[in-house]
Amino acid sequence: MTFVTTLSLESGDRPALESVVEEIRAIVERKGAEFKGPHTPPPEELSVPMYDRLENGGQYDRWTYPVYTRTVEIHGHDDLAGSIATREFPDQVHVEADVRSISQTG
Repeated sequence: MTFVTTLSLESGDRPALESVVEEIRAIVERKGAEFKGPHTPPPEELSVPMYDRLENGGQYDRWTYPVYTRTVEIHGHDDLAGSIATREFPDQVHVEADVRSISQTG
């Protein structure tokens, strides 16, 4: 049985996100594991209301910012995938890991 670890990385800081993805790619390729990605959907635009006071305040223009997402997959090499998923990442990069098993037919 083979495991596939999918890492979803999100950040508003695109250079930091790209740096983390390239670092993961280099580690996986150096160890000889199969690496797929990064898959790059369009950035999501989020907006936050801004007020001039806490109570009964007027509202300023909304603060809008992009959130960039990259998804990568590591096939097999369960120990390697686990060590990458649990390592320390920069504060501005949010990481979620999903592990699923796939059975090989044959």
